[in-house]
Formats: sequence, structure tokens, C-alpha cells
Amino acid sequence: MKSTATAGKRTTPSLSEDYASALDSYLHDQNEASLHQAYEFGRQAMAKGTNLVELVLVHQEVLFASIRKKTNRARLDHLAQLANEFLSEALSPYEMANRGFQDAVSALRRMNELLEQEIKRIAYAVHDEAGQLLTAVHMSVANLERQSPPQLKSDFENVTALLKEVESQLRQYSHELRPTILDDLGLVPALRYLTSAVSERSALPIRVSAADKSRYSPPIEIALYRVLQEALNNVVKHARASSVSVEIHQQSNLLVCKVQDDGIGFNPSLAQKAGRRTGLGLISMKERVNSVGGTLEFDSSTDRGTCLVIRVPISTEVTHARSHSSRG
Repeated sequence: MKSTATAGKRTTPSLSEDYASALDSYLHDQNEASLHQAYEFGRQAMAKGTNLVELVLVHQEVLFASIRKKTNRARLDHLAQLANEFLSEALSPYEMANRGFQDAVSALRRMNELLEQEIKRIAYAVHDEAGQLLTAVHMSVANLERQSPPQLKSDFENVTALLKEVESQLRQYSHELRPTILDDLGLVPALRYLTSAVSERSALPIRVSAADKSRYSPPIEIALYRVLQEALNNVVKHARASSVSVEIHQQSNLLVCKVQDDGIGFNPSLAQKAGRRTGLGLISMKERVNSVGGTLEFDSSTDRGTCLVIRVPISTEVTHARSHSSRG
């Protein structure tokens, strides 16, 4: 009833009249030119924001009005068949748009997969190759220290300490780029590791609430990890917050992730405006969530903090099947 009422409010008399005229033309002529009018009507209706329910309601209204004028049963059956053909043609632009959307989502998912493969390659290169180079540097410094005067001992110790700090930072960046814990243990342990690192680096308290440590499909775990990583980076860089909370829980067949901070907030509509560069990465965050069939919402205003809510549909079978799985 609610949808019908809404549709009734948005359906203008001209929409019904135009559809009735086009349908009557096809019922009378039954040629390709008349049928093409159905496609054009559907294309124009979609461009104006008319949804599928509204269009079907208009079709029913016009068809019933036409049927009430007829009495011959055979004629009515024939008209119903023709009307179905007309409606199918009118709905074809919607079907094409949906296929285009699905193709775009599939392309985005493939692009994200390629991006993750490249990130993994870089992370391993930083961890393994840079680690080997640092080991060689350590050995060279130790060799030089043995050949140098004792009074240079403190200088070599300082260099060694700096090298160890570089090694530690590279290891940290490698894990954040592509944490092996995400592959091995799943989203929640990886998120706890991430928030611990971000909190230590920024001196920002981050509380994580996630009792369920079930596994999910790799695309979902990777997408959520990246979005939550970007969200925390945004808080650190822009929010001026004193605390952050991250909550993950299952709600029916949805995985819900919520990030709440007490910072200065922002205007979501302005931040997501086309062509506006804010550094918040809101568009890319939404695209990642969309690629796994989820939704992302912001609730924020100036001086009131920001709340980000992600909802992603999950499969119970996938969740339990992967609950004890590992990267292999």
C-alpha cells in the first residue's frame, strides 16, 4: 500500500495519458513503429526518474480502462497479449540499465581484485626484498664498525638503531598494505591489528567491538578491510577526534560495520559532490562497498562527529564454511 501511495503521488496525469496514447496506438496498429514507441516511452520515463513500480501501475491503470470498454472474450485475450508485449518493450530500457549496472559492478570487482594483487606484490616486496637489503646493510655496518676506531662506536650504534627503526617501519607498512593476518585469520583479527597500529601511531584511542570472528568470502573481507582502513585514516587526518569506536556484528543476513568518532564532522553532501576534491575518498569507499553488493551511509555534521555505517549481505553457508579456513 505504501509503495502504491507513493507511486500515485509521483505519477502525473500526463504520464498516464501519454502511455495510454502509445498503448492504444499499438493495440490498433500492431506494427514495429508503434512498438518502438513503447521503448521510447520507457527510456524517457527512466530518464525522468520513474521507477518500475510506477510504470507497471500506469500500465495496469491504462489496460484496465481499455478492457472495461471491451466485451468480447477472445478480443480481451488478444488485447492482453498485445499489452504484455507493449509493457515488455517499455521495460526493456530498465533491463538494459540494470545489465549495464551489473556489468559495471563486475568490472569494478575485477579491478579491485587486480589492485589487491598488485598491493600484495608490493607488500611482499617491501617485507622480503627490502628486508634482505637491510640485512646486508646491517652486516656492512657491523663490518665497518670492527675496522673503525673505538671512539666511533656510539655513531655506529646510532646508525644501527636507525636501521632497526627503518626495518620496523617497513615491516609495519607491509602488514598494513596487505596483512597476512587478513588471509590467515580473517577480518576481525586483521581489524584489531590495524586499529592497534593506527592508535599507536596517532595516539588516538580506538575501541573495537566485534565478538563474532566468523570468516566471510575474500571479496567481502578485503573490501571491508580497505574501507575501514580508509575511514580510520580519514579520522586521523581530518576529524580531530579524541576517540573512535568500531563495531562489527551480524544482523540477520547482513554484516554491519559501524565507525563512530567524536570529531569536528563534515557535510557529506558537499564532500560527495561531483568534482569536489576532499581527500576523504568517499567515492572510492562507496565503490568498494558496492562491488560486494553492500551499502555505505554517513551521518555527520559540523562539531557533531561522524558515524559511518556499512551493510553487506552475507551467505551463512560461506560464513561457516570459512570459519576455520586459512589462506591455503
